[in-house]
Amino acid sequence: MTSRNAENPQAGRPGGPAAAPAPVQRRWPVLAAAVGLSWALPLLLDTLSLDVVLIPVLVLAIGSLIRVGGGLLDRLVVSAFILCGAVMAFGLLFSVWPWGLAPVPGAGFLLTVVSVCGWLSGRRPHIPLRLRGTDALVLGTFAVVWHYMHHPLAGKSITERLAFFVTSEDRMGHFSYFDGIHHVGGYNFLHQEAARTFMMTPSEAVYPQGTHFLLAWIDVFVKSSTDGGPAAEMMNRYLLYVIGAYALLCAVLVWAARWIGGPRLRGWRAAAVCATVMAVMLIGSLSTLVERGFDSEIVGLLFLAVGLALLVRPAMGRAEFALVAVAGLVTVTFVYNLYGALLGLGLATVLVVHRRRFAPRRGLLLTVLAGGTLLAGLPSIFSVLTKLDVSKTSNLAGPMVVPDRAVLIGCALAALLAASLRANRRTATGQVVLVLVLGAMAMLTLFGVYQTKTIGYLSYYFEKLAAAGLVIGLISLGLVGLLLTPGQQAQGSPRRRRAERLLQSGLAAVTALALFGGVQFGLPSGWTSFADRLNTTSAFHESPMIKWAKGGGRSDMGPPARALVDRDLKDRPGPVIALYANDSYLNLKSTFLAALLNHRAGDMVALYEIFYVQMGGPPAAKDAQKREFASLYDTSLVHLKKALAEGPAAPTILVGDRTVADRLTKDLAKAGIAATVVHAPLPPH
Repeated sequence: MTSRNAENPQAGRPGGPAAAPAPVQRRWPVLAAAVGLSWALPLLLDTLSLDVVLIPVLVLAIGSLIRVGGGLLDRLVVSAFILCGAVMAFGLLFSVWPWGLAPVPGAGFLLTVVSVCGWLSGRRPHIPLRLRGTDALVLGTFAVVWHYMHHPLAGKSITERLAFFVTSEDRMGHFSYFDGIHHVGGYNFLHQEAARTFMMTPSEAVYPQGTHFLLAWIDVFVKSSTDGGPAAEMMNRYLLYVIGAYALLCAVLVWAARWIGGPRLRGWRAAAVCATVMAVMLIGSLSTLVERGFDSEIVGLLFLAVGLALLVRPAMGRAEFALVAVAGLVTVTFVYNLYGALLGLGLATVLVVHRRRFAPRRGLLLTVLAGGTLLAGLPSIFSVLTKLDVSKTSNLAGPMVVPDRAVLIGCALAALLAASLRANRRTATGQVVLVLVLGAMAMLTLFGVYQTKTIGYLSYYFEKLAAAGLVIGLISLGLVGLLLTPGQQAQGSPRRRRAERLLQSGLAAVTALALFGGVQFGLPSGWTSFADRLNTTSAFHESPMIKWAKGGGRSDMGPPARALVDRDLKDRPGPVIALYANDSYLNLKSTFLAALLNHRAGDMVALYEIFYVQMGGPPAAKDAQKREFASLYDTSLVHLKKALAEGPAAPTILVGDRTVADRLTKDLAKAGIAATVVHAPLPPH
């Protein structure tokens, strides 16, 4: 098969784009009707408080005009990807116009843009309804991951769910950006003065806000209001969005591997590839991203997977290619600019490999891509020119989620092998995969060497870049699947052939789940006694995702969350310091949560001194421990006074033990420090 045939399958071929309907004549009444409907529908749905329906309407509207993919799922993935890019890009406009994130103006504007583009293109709206058998594996991946990740939240109250929300400081920080966007009505870096109330400066200027803007935009449509409601309810919805994003990441990786395989990847081979990617994600370490609160990384990997897949096999026209490329640049860099270099590498490679194909109107295409690159880089340029220290940030330390090294290396080597073979090396897809994998390996190696030379070890952002390398390796398995021999076509009636293909695909899927996912399908484990074998868990049941599903990710913040929501924050809108225990980290998280619940996370700039405050719980009973407690109290009081001196206003201090509360009241009064100390014991677990 030639490169041209591999990359531009003809209409009607499996996996290729469906035949485009004949263009329609441009008529002004048609445009007027489309624009009128673009505003009438949002007004109607907003009146009914059903603005959330506008999100699938937008996806379908975009999908009806683009000509990418021959199946329904492919079209929906690409159109949703373009919509996300449009929301983030036009979000710059939404941030400065007078209506903010209000659903009617935003949806009306986007639908108008789609209507005008459709009218100018002269295309008749069309959605392919064709489904593929492996769609079940893509959608099944989402369903399975959602089931396990949502399981510990099922049946619990909003307050009880906060124990899973507050699993890390990172999650609390991400929520503060989301909360800020809700309140300022746009990107925080465009409303810095107002945004500092809701987050710790300089985050409003330096941190990529694409994830938080997109989720806030979605949340406005879900709520049918720009008012997010009580903070605890906002946290619950935000956590559900993050879990949904992780489930989408897993499903998108399966889809992306299939997309890269193209129309030649069919039948049991497609099932084997899709199930292998599914298995790796079910058992791998990336599910820990949710527990660690790496929310932007999750969304960044999701958009990176879609963007790279569509660039590696750009089976679309020039207009769609430009649209997809710009959407990829915007979504990836707005969400997680570290990954922008990898997407840029993929885009540069595909422009070189497909240079003859893009020769007509090359200047126009490059102009559009240059404009898209500038647009995508605006937030990053802004942050670098203001407060971001790139060299210091690149070597930050922190909790890490380490991608599975064996899977990362194995997928990379398998992709290199597949791309180096003559059958794939002659195709454009094989050439792009080869350069992309080698380039990603080079970036990861150079960054590792840089960190080793500067700080002596591999740190926080190295593992984040390694996660992107794992994504590239997994989606490249679509090319590896083409190495499998399809076998001789079945004989007999169409029904018999379909049944045989279904059986082979099912066997391929369960084989991949057993080999790469540790799934034993109910069989006992081990070589010990029968009773022990029944009690021995499989690798699948020991995976981080299953441990999360069993409640293993629950934090110790359940009692503080209940105390704050149900009792301690009522009629206390000002700064609050929560000293519920002698555990300084629990006190810090409790104080941070109190600030978030009061929409005052900006207070934490000064209140981070609470990280060193180890008092609030009952004093020790034994003499030796009493002396130790006295020393800790004195040290903690120094840090508490520093926090109070730098804080914005006289706070309320919640103290878990009455004796400590009384003593603290006297000590602060003696020092002339204005604060209200309240005895607030923690409720039982």
